Amino acid sequence: MSGNSWERVPINAQSIDAPLSQAAIFLVVGVADGQAALAKTCSVLGGLDDLVKTVGFRDLSGRLSCIAGIGSDLWNRLHPRSRPRELKPFARIEGKAHAAPATPGDLLFHIRAERPDLCFEFERILLTSLGSAVTVVDEVSGFRYFDARDLLGFVDGTANPTGPDLPASALVGDEDRDFAGGSYVVVQKYLHDLDAWTRIPTPLQEQIIGRTKIDNIEIDDDDAPRKSHKSLATIVGPDGVEHDILRDNMPFGRAGHREFGTYFIGYSRYLWVIEKMLQRMYIGDPPGAYDRLLDFSTPHTGTAFFAPARPALQAIAQDVTEGHSTAG
Repeated sequence: MSGNSWERVPINAQSIDAPLSQAAIFLVVGVADGQAALAKTCSVLGGLDDLVKTVGFRDLSGRLSCIAGIGSDLWNRLHPRSRPRELKPFARIEGKAHAAPATPGDLLFHIRAERPDLCFEFERILLTSLGSAVTVVDEVSGFRYFDARDLLGFVDGTANPTGPDLPASALVGDEDRDFAGGSYVVVQKYLHDLDAWTRIPTPLQEQIIGRTKIDNIEIDDDDAPRKSHKSLATIVGPDGVEHDILRDNMPFGRAGHREFGTYFIGYSRYLWVIEKMLQRMYIGDPPGAYDRLLDFSTPHTGTAFFAPARPALQAIAQDVTEGHSTAG
């Protein structure tokens, strides 16, 4: 087959490396108590691939994809004998000036496509299939804004890994063989004070972000008295190696309600990388020198998940479904 696989078939569920899209839905749900709700949820999780094909075949150029992430508490209910090495609930971060809240969520569905109607149709059928087994905790519809800019006017996601660097940064490897190919996922919903932001002169905005606004050129702020958002979000491990994450942030908003936001979603091979990035943003480096972007962008959610590779997700779903059938 020549070209990319999505020219002939829909993208498989759990494809972390699916292309960035023009539209997305970020859906977080809680799973009801009881074995019946758990079995129903697992039955739907096991059929995600079929649902992607059902909706995606209507327009292959729409590149519909879906990634399901499982929260720590739900993982204990689903697969208690083994778990991804770093999976744990998102921990609230309390900075001197700003805090990152921790909010509930058992499952994340990250639905992406080139057309918002494909995302909507997929979500509609998904929620119909799940029925009373789940309760919607948060639901955000995002859109690509001009040349991949956020609503603050800056290009977002420039530092994303590409090519062979993408799996090395975003996918678990041999360090946790049972869950190789999966990814840790952290989501936060930010709302922006655009009125306050637009009162800031562009040169100061650029210092805060760490890039020029028009042409997206990185600003060297190594000697600056206060680190930029770009520098605080750059993580170097104890061995001196820089660790990237894969961001697929999306703007969202309702102008009539004065709601303007960015939905942050980061995929990482190691959960500690995103944790350290957020610690640097909220606590500051040095402590107290927090990310000045937080003066204009307030997080309203914070949840961590693990997105298993497709075979692992199907195996987990099958084990729970079969166990329920046997018990019944």
